Amino acid sequence: MELKIRIHPKAEAEFKDSIIWYKNQQKGLEQEFVRCIDEAIEKIKRNPELYPLAHKNFRKIIVRRFPFVVIYEFDETSIRILAIFHSRRNPKIFKSRI
Repeated sequence: MELKIRIHPKAEAEFKDSIIWYKNQQKGLEQEFVRCIDEAIEKIKRNPELYPLAHKNFRKIIVRRFPFVVIYEFDETSIRILAIFHSRRNPKIFKSRI
């Protein structure tokens, strides 16, 4: 059974803001960013236990090519993405969502 993906509203907003930022940096870069985030989420779906703990029961995967991590937790039925987070930001920001 495939796990359902649920994205925290603030993670969705971070993701959309980052897409806009990359779009303004270089033509087509936002598409590569989206592809790399999608790739990270697919890896999580395939094996959610593989990635290290970031805080309590939340795990993180480093996004290829971009300085981002995806913070998530999972159970038997779903994966909850807490943050799509630039790695230079203060981690206390995502911890406040717990």
